[in-house]
Amino acid sequence: MKETILSGMQPSGELHIGNLEAALKNWVRLQDEYSMYCCIVDWHALTGDYQHTEILKERVFEVAVDYMSAGLDPEKCAIFIQSDVKEHAELHLLFSMMITVPTLTRLPTYLEKKEQKNLDSYGFLGYPVLQAADICVYNADKVPVGKDQEKHIWLAADLAKRFNSLYGDTLVEPQVLLTPIPTILGLDGRKMSKSLDNHIALGATEEETAARLRKMFTDPEKLRKGDPGRPEVCPVYMLHQVYTPSHKEEIAPPCRSGELGCVDCKRQLAENLNTSLRPLREKRVVLTQNPDYIWDVLKNGAGRAKERARTVMQQVRAAMKMDYYG
Repeated sequence: MKETILSGMQPSGELHIGNLEAALKNWVRLQDEYSMYCCIVDWHALTGDYQHTEILKERVFEVAVDYMSAGLDPEKCAIFIQSDVKEHAELHLLFSMMITVPTLTRLPTYLEKKEQKNLDSYGFLGYPVLQAADICVYNADKVPVGKDQEKHIWLAADLAKRFNSLYGDTLVEPQVLLTPIPTILGLDGRKMSKSLDNHIALGATEEETAARLRKMFTDPEKLRKGDPGRPEVCPVYMLHQVYTPSHKEEIAPPCRSGELGCVDCKRQLAENLNTSLRPLREKRVVLTQNPDYIWDVLKNGAGRAKERARTVMQQVRAAMKMDYYG
């Protein structure tokens, strides 16, 4: 039997090329090798923006479209909305009894985001516990993540281990599935992020993409054409490494010599990036025009996810002697 994988993204706005390269392309490869559950984690989105739930439906729809545009196949993996499977919340509640507040406050991601966004709710503090429940409610064997999320998966494994030591072997202790992630910097040289508005959206037009790339930071020491450049420190060249197969021959040498100016360099990047995204964007247009199909995919995916989650939670309740009518 295939091992099980759980992955998910927040519906916090349009997905961008950082999401595509860091996660979606990898998920598309993995869906043939594993039994895969791909979640749109709407409850997690509330930790940073619980006041504006009226935008959630549109954002959930956009993420589902981007999932499938990138190549996730609802025949191969369950694509669903987190809140459609209430077992996530039940296991989250049970896990929350088994972890201390100091453990959560020491997590690097908590400290970093609390500083950035001034978040102080219980939901934000308990985000990693809900994430652990997301994973363990499917008895997922592995979770594909970047290095920055590794400690959260360790926490999920630790909670599963603690549960098993208390109540008997019931839950799989999930493993991290680290995958090589290309460096995708935003327009300002920082990590690409919707909240920083430094991203290239998957759904952007080719003209919008080219216009945003024209604003992208370059080597601060290369001020004009003719100045020698340093491709190794240039965010534009880092994208060339992903989208320009011949970057070592066509981009790096003339950049270093000064022959290639930043305007032409960005123009070439825009052409190559748009060419790479064109099939995805064409598929995205077709999917966007078929909303009933998208919602049917999510409902069907939730049905498959519920079947798995219900089975695991029946085992959890039995192990905890809380199946009172069984």
